[in-house]
Amino acid sequence: MPTAGHSSATNGRMTSPLSAADRPRGARRLWLAGGCLGFALGGFFDGILLHQILQWHHLLSGLASPAFADIRVQILADGLFHVLMYLIAVVGLWLLWRGRVALSGTGRRGGHEIAGWALVGFGSWHILDALLSHWLLGIHRIRMDVENRLFWDLLWFAVFGIAVVAVGLWMVRRDRTGPDGGSGNGGSGEAAMPDHRRRTVPLALVTAVLVAGPVAALPPAGGDITALVLFRPGVGPAEALGAVVSVNGRPVWSDPTGQLWAFDLPDGGSTLPLYGRGALLVGNGLLPAGCLNWFRSGQASLAPAPSSATPSVSPAVL
Repeated sequence: MPTAGHSSATNGRMTSPLSAADRPRGARRLWLAGGCLGFALGGFFDGILLHQILQWHHLLSGLASPAFADIRVQILADGLFHVLMYLIAVVGLWLLWRGRVALSGTGRRGGHEIAGWALVGFGSWHILDALLSHWLLGIHRIRMDVENRLFWDLLWFAVFGIAVVAVGLWMVRRDRTGPDGGSGNGGSGEAAMPDHRRRTVPLALVTAVLVAGPVAALPPAGGDITALVLFRPGVGPAEALGAVVSVNGRPVWSDPTGQLWAFDLPDGGSTLPLYGRGALLVGNGLLPAGCLNWFRSGQASLAPAPSSATPSVSPAVL
């Protein structure tokens, strides 16, 4: 007689170590985990691709108020957006951890179902973004630099929203019913998927979430990079300039307050020491390029050179 908490073999198949009451709860946690992780990945995908690589918009680039024309406000909003995505991802990771026992407690192909719910979450982010951010609030559109903005909104909505959700729901349904339309829980005689294969999808989701955020800050491989640093209030322009020079940076741009600086960093240089000299946020690689290009219209002015030793302003930033 098997004891509680242990599995036993029945008809060549391992039964669940979970009780009948706990089994649905564990499965729900896994589905919610997949949805949360997919939703967070959708947000990361949007921020990395559209904000930083393609440079089509910032989170608040559709707002006409002069207060939102300040590059620091745009950077702060994008940063808070990614913090929110990380919080949702943490919830997903917690749910995945709490429901991990269910992965080895059912004969169905649980990993495929989690992947389906992750796709549902990914597509749901783009549907919510289109309905709320693009059309109800108007804080941004997919492309801010074209006349027919609705076309790009609808294209993104259909391809990354509706289509992805449909594929995810199809995967969930297929996983539950089985490819032949029978029960996916082993009732039709289908052998249970090995535990190590069932855990592949959750591990892939965890890896994707842990990589998606930091990858935005990675500099290009080799050569000089352009970095952007925001100093905390109270750090004067001279002190900020000294901090930039201390990491062998060549200043190329500053906002009128002297708190936000762009500078060229030589190959092999590190921006980490800036945090010890008053920096609140340091971005490199794709982030500053996107932000500076979007503000080329002259919303922020160039800071005057504090001394003759200050390098000239880079034309690429103008």
